[in-house]
Amino acid sequence: MDRISKLKEFLAHQPKDNFLRHALALEYLKINEDEKAKILFLSILTESPDYVGSYYHLAKLLEKLGEKKSAVEWYEKGMEAAKLAKDQHSYNELQAAYEDLIF
Repeated sequence: MDRISKLKEFLAHQPKDNFLRHALALEYLKINEDEKAKILFLSILTESPDYVGSYYHLAKLLEKLGEKKSAVEWYEKGMEAAKLAKDQHSYNELQAAYEDLIF
């Protein structure tokens, strides 16, 4: 069974598991199913804005899709979430990507 099928199977039993949804979104990115990944990342961050790991990937995806304004907004939201979580590593990663985009 491929990874996507296995993750979907797990999600059938735990549909709101952010780790599983994030992992599935990353698998979709690998096969260029960008819209499916975007929907998952947006769902995670709408329901769980403290799930810091998804901000970077969503913003990077938005950059790839040419949605610069939205990418900037999600990087900013991610930096704020990382600050609140006291997650300096994620904050630095988000800030670097944000600065690369706007400068």
